[in-house]
Amino acid sequence: MAAAWQSRAEAVLPGGVSSNVRLTAPRTCFARGSGARLWDVDGHEYVDYLLGQGPAFLGHGHPAVTKAVADAANNGMVFGAQHTLEIEAAEALIEAVGWAEQVRFGVSGTESDQGVLRLARAITGRRSIIRFTGSYHGWLDNVLIDYQSGPKAPASAGQSEEGLSEWIMLPFNDEAAITDAFAQHKADIAAVIVEPVMCNNGVIPAAPGFLDLLRSLCTQNDSLLIFDEVITGFRLARGGAAEYYNVTPDLAVYGKAVAGGWPVSAIAGSKSVMNDIAVGKVNHSGTFNGSTMAAAAVMATQKILREEPPYARIAQHSTTLKAGLTEIADRYGLPLTIQGVDAAFHLGIPKDPGNSSPASCYEQLDALDLSRYARLTHKFAEEGLWVAGRGVWYVSAAHNASDAAKALEAFEAVVSREMS
Repeated sequence: MAAAWQSRAEAVLPGGVSSNVRLTAPRTCFARGSGARLWDVDGHEYVDYLLGQGPAFLGHGHPAVTKAVADAANNGMVFGAQHTLEIEAAEALIEAVGWAEQVRFGVSGTESDQGVLRLARAITGRRSIIRFTGSYHGWLDNVLIDYQSGPKAPASAGQSEEGLSEWIMLPFNDEAAITDAFAQHKADIAAVIVEPVMCNNGVIPAAPGFLDLLRSLCTQNDSLLIFDEVITGFRLARGGAAEYYNVTPDLAVYGKAVAGGWPVSAIAGSKSVMNDIAVGKVNHSGTFNGSTMAAAAVMATQKILREEPPYARIAQHSTTLKAGLTEIADRYGLPLTIQGVDAAFHLGIPKDPGNSSPASCYEQLDALDLSRYARLTHKFAEEGLWVAGRGVWYVSAAHNASDAAKALEAFEAVVSREMS
């Protein structure tokens, strides 16, 4: 049955998928998901630590979220005007993050990233923006970079190179580099945009004091500090990285976990920073922004995170899971590195078994055999374990002890064969 569905997919979807990220994933066709489990069209069950690339932070099909979305849709979807749920959702989101005064809703993290970059340039009248090698800020021409080919190398055929010219690319966690960049380009820097944890490449957390330094340099230079929290938002803490690291940005972008898996993104900032959008000087538009379904999903998700915070449970689960993975790898002689945070961590296989130091920047990921790990994920899928080929494991509020046990069983089955 799966082969038949795959054939149908390849006939109507380019490459058989709707996102190029899925081109190298195991060609599994799923029929449904619930909690932390997935079932394919042949009835095979998987424990899921990919979570749809992160959004299913509450698990798949959380009943409170799905009911809220259905109830909202029954009363209309988009009105071309404000509605009560949109306002309430904005209030809930502002209360959760704790530092922002206003938000603008969108649909995807990519588009909201575009909004903050435009807004930062409009406010400062400057063009250059600092970002960090290995970070991901969407797939559009002016942000997508092939880091292996160069600091400003297009990552796609047909991509305009001109859009990449205004970036100042720096190594993540390099205090000397960021300090020097401000000294050299002070009058040109509109903003610094940073993933507080570089989840797409290595799940590399900001080093102690690094975000504080960014905050200080931006303040001194009248530049804006932008947190790209599409992944870290609500996953590190209810208040996101701003709460987790106790550093307040000028602007932030949220997505993925903000609405329990529903496609919602948001730009957050103070009233003064958001004013250029408010008065129409900066264009931020979208027919589906703040739809009734999106607003209902945000409200339901934020209510759950406020009343039933899952963070201690996630930390315990993550600790147990990482300890089990490490024990199995050690027992079979598989070199393994694990780094990251409780709700998202990275597994890597070092090329040199004697070098298991965690990476502090993208450049240090060269020490890992990324292709070997990616190949193993296809074998994990055969054992009922669904994870990302690039090494990140996401832990959700829905994961429990039986999920960890199944994951470890699958991991051991593959590793025992790999090392035999």
